[in-house]
Amino acid sequence: MSEFRVTAISKLHAEFSVPGDKSMSHRAAILGGLSNGVCTIRNFLPSEDCVNTLNAMKALGARHEVLDELEGYGPMNLRIHGQSMKLSAPAAPIDCGNAGTGMRLLAGLLAGQEFPSELFGDASLSSRPMGRITVPLGQMGAKIETRGEKFGCAPLFIHPAKLQPIIYQMPVASAQVKSAILLAGMFAEGKTTVIQPAETRDHTERMLASFRVSTRTENNAISLYGGQMPESCDFTVPGDISSAAFWLVAAAALPGSRLLIKDVGLNPTRTAILKVLSRMGAHMTEIEHQSEGEPIGNIEIHGAALTGTTILENEVPNLIDEIPVIAVAAALAKGKTIIRNAKELRVKETDRITTVVEGLRAMGAVVEEFEDGMEITGGTPLHGAEVDSFGDHRIAMAFAIAGLFAQGKTVIKNTECVNTSYPGFAHHLDAILHERTHAADFTLPTISRE
Repeated sequence: MSEFRVTAISKLHAEFSVPGDKSMSHRAAILGGLSNGVCTIRNFLPSEDCVNTLNAMKALGARHEVLDELEGYGPMNLRIHGQSMKLSAPAAPIDCGNAGTGMRLLAGLLAGQEFPSELFGDASLSSRPMGRITVPLGQMGAKIETRGEKFGCAPLFIHPAKLQPIIYQMPVASAQVKSAILLAGMFAEGKTTVIQPAETRDHTERMLASFRVSTRTENNAISLYGGQMPESCDFTVPGDISSAAFWLVAAAALPGSRLLIKDVGLNPTRTAILKVLSRMGAHMTEIEHQSEGEPIGNIEIHGAALTGTTILENEVPNLIDEIPVIAVAAALAKGKTIIRNAKELRVKETDRITTVVEGLRAMGAVVEEFEDGMEITGGTPLHGAEVDSFGDHRIAMAFAIAGLFAQGKTVIKNTECVNTSYPGFAHHLDAILHERTHAADFTLPTISRE
């Protein structure tokens, strides 16, 4: 069992890049595999979750070649051979590991195929609700059985089916649900429309445009006509702002610090974390240097004394991954921070509301728990504690950041899960713990396969 052992730091001066965006890497593997030719994907995230999706597409006939890989993890640059929308029946059930995004998107992809398939995952994924995709896909004509021990949970057995387009009003804002329906809609005749109650990540729509698949967005309704052929293209995945968020919070909360995160995604549906930290008093600038497809740029942040804030209801859907580390920032800030309308956190890899509350309390923070969030009264000095991640990567990383500000030693248990989204986190954490400043100290080791 791996663990992080963290002690307080006195300075943070660094410049580095974080690995590729998790959401976009999943989608690049899928759309590259559906395309009509060879696609070169650069800065792919070689995490367990994304590699599982890449291997799922391989099992469906879309083979890939590794050009460069992150040592000990997997491919960073690769070529995918698209199958022109004609996938092959897998020889065995497809393992999605811990990837909720992978399973939900693949379910949409497989719902309209002429062959049966099965998707399964680890114990954590097998406890997460899948009804939010099986219901709308069922309305399209998909025949999906949920065979898990818990009602409505994986494994998913998907029977052959012919899909019909629908207009679907999502009860809860979810980019995963939206994307699953749009992927299924590519195999349906006619126009499929998804109406979302609030804006969610638009990576699927942007990436479909990169692959020359036309969608139309009007207010919060996204429509797509089935039968379009994705045209092969090369795609560079930006650095993941959800991974950068951990270091942004560390720098923001440490007066006198300076951090430059380079080549990170600046998609406006993902940058709510920057608005929140700015409201709390962090000093930062964004410099966009590429805007075609997905905006990419640098974020420079200087530390300052933070103050509490209220997370707005319309911010929550695009902050859901960052809330654990925002809660850490709140514990380090003066005053109260209120996080509500975030009940979705209870059905992530863990119940992130309870896990965050209990972890912060163990470190001395003052926190009140609600059914849909928490209220944190910051300013009480944190002390080291032993915190269990319960197999949740974002919990593990959030409390590693908390440990950088706590008196004594903080030990985070069960940190293997971090590799599902941020291979190399331990390397970057070590460099920051030792207060290194040189770029070479933060460079992740790669191997060329060309």
